[in-house]
Amino acid sequence: MTSARYPLQQNMASLYGEHHAWLLGWLRKRLGCGHHAADVAQDTFLRLITVGDKLPQLDEPRAFLTTTAKRLLVDRGRRQAVEQAYLAELGLLAEQPPCFPSPEEVLQAVQSLERIAYALEQLSARARDAFLMHFLDGEPHAVIAQRLGVSTRMVHKYLVQALLGCDEAVGQSCL
Repeated sequence: MTSARYPLQQNMASLYGEHHAWLLGWLRKRLGCGHHAADVAQDTFLRLITVGDKLPQLDEPRAFLTTTAKRLLVDRGRRQAVEQAYLAELGLLAEQPPCFPSPEEVLQAVQSLERIAYALEQLSARARDAFLMHFLDGEPHAVIAQRLGVSTRMVHKYLVQALLGCDEAVGQSCL
């Protein structure tokens, strides 16, 4: 490599050689940790390299390096704040009970549904239809009454009859 062909590399090598140790010491004092200081110093020079040919002539290289390093420290602080918030949310999620039911809970639910299905089969067709229209389709009593050709009072009786049958089948209060 000749200096005439690669002036950017020569300038960066010179800048790095003359000021890296100083920047590392400055960052170590600010951060209190040699490892973090080394990371930020390396990121500072990397930032300058990515600017490439657009890098201006540096009359005060240390001032330029400290400004760049300070901006990187601000960016690092923001990233750490986001990371801490994310980790806190993960911690809250981990403390919550599992989102999925256990196999025992699934079995219990299936058995209860089977008992309810059997209880509904024992009802009259109108009581069963009223129950399904109200609790599965969300239909109000008046609509069910119109569809079944009965009064709303009769729909109410059908629903009570169906709920009592379900309550008895499951063995706990559905009401």
